[in-house]
Amino acid sequence: MKPPTFAYAAPRNIEAATALLATGGASARILAGGQSLVPAMNFRLSRPDLVIDINRIPELAFIGIEQDLLAIGAMTRQRAIETSPLIAQAAPLLQQATGSVAHLPIRTRGTLGGSLAHADPAAEYPAVALALDARMIAQRGAERRTIAAADFFRGVFTTALLADELLVEIHFPRRTPQQVCAFEEHSRRKGDFALAGVAVCFDVAGHRAERARIAVCGVGPHAQRLPDAEALLQSGDLSPAHIAAVAQAAMRMVDPPSDLHAAAAYRRHLLGVLVRRAIARAIAA
Repeated sequence: MKPPTFAYAAPRNIEAATALLATGGASARILAGGQSLVPAMNFRLSRPDLVIDINRIPELAFIGIEQDLLAIGAMTRQRAIETSPLIAQAAPLLQQATGSVAHLPIRTRGTLGGSLAHADPAAEYPAVALALDARMIAQRGAERRTIAAADFFRGVFTTALLADELLVEIHFPRRTPQQVCAFEEHSRRKGDFALAGVAVCFDVAGHRAERARIAVCGVGPHAQRLPDAEALLQSGDLSPAHIAAVAQAAMRMVDPPSDLHAAAAYRRHLLGVLVRRAIARAIAA
């Protein structure tokens, strides 16, 4: 399959890219890594009139520390995240999850910002962003605004970005010594989209969890946090029995779809298994 006819632009700075977005309106699409957009265009699922290639904007690709924040440019390749010693120290959950993203050739081209802006319900990065309380930095023209991860994901392939806004940076709080995290997912084959996935992050205080965050993917229209399960995790010790109760609470909070890959009941059961595994793995780290 080949895509329908489209106009192509390759701006050299952020301001030019957002100007093109404003001009193109709803018929314009951003080309980052291209691992989602190009197949969608080839299958005629996406028919943009204008494709804006942002690969020639160097300031969009970086990894850096700003005081207590880990800042990552939206065009930073997933492979760079997977191999970064800085991310291993400052946000190990992000690096863990990256190893589950598709296959190496896709991670070599795919970008952090592209995955977050695409907002696939089964993608790993949205769940990680929620679990780590990430902040999305969006820009149009010379103006920037910050969007909390909790407010960013709105529905299937839908985010809070305006039509003329570009996701330019993602900020993650740096890991503290008390914080433990883990990511678990299950797919039919290695590299497939997850049937269910879970990112957990909490502080360990004695035998209890504090500041718990549990975020899931693959079991709803978008990644979501599970506040009831988080509250329950913080209400008792970290015994296997209590963790099992947290997993049951997580299962009750989701309404997964049934499709040709898995029934809703299976996805719900699978999520419970993954929550137990992720919490146990985080404690053992």
